[in-house]
Amino acid sequence: QVKVMESGGGSVHSGESLRLSCVISGDSYSSTCMVWSRQAPGKEREGVASIDHTDRTFYAESVKGRFTVSQDSARSSSYLQMNNLNSSDTATYYCAAGYVSSYGGVYFCDPKTDLEYKGQGTQVTVTS
Repeated sequence: QVKVMESGGGSVHSGESLRLSCVISGDSYSSTCMVWSRQAPGKEREGVASIDHTDRTFYAESVKGRFTVSQDSARSSSYLQMNNLNSSDTATYYCAAGYVSSYGGVYFCDPKTDLEYKGQGTQVTVTS
């Protein structure tokens, strides 16, 4: 059984930073793509960032330049560094991982990719 666990959420003021972590564990786990998404109350879930097996990253326009996604060498943990947070970043943040195919060395991995393994989320609240 594969488990996905997010951590690092909390309450901060505008302009501050947070670093979210996502740890994936389980037998026979492997993935080629990890995605961070978020959902604010009353809004649809929004893909925020993705990272593939080659460390290629993509970001939603709303976080580009402020958020950075990374992963460890074992591809079993992912991190989302969030800088210069503002109230619009308030949401529950989710991590997901899974296998996606590739073509010509490019993986089909972006912030909107729906992946197999999903976490329960961690709350981020930004107050002015």
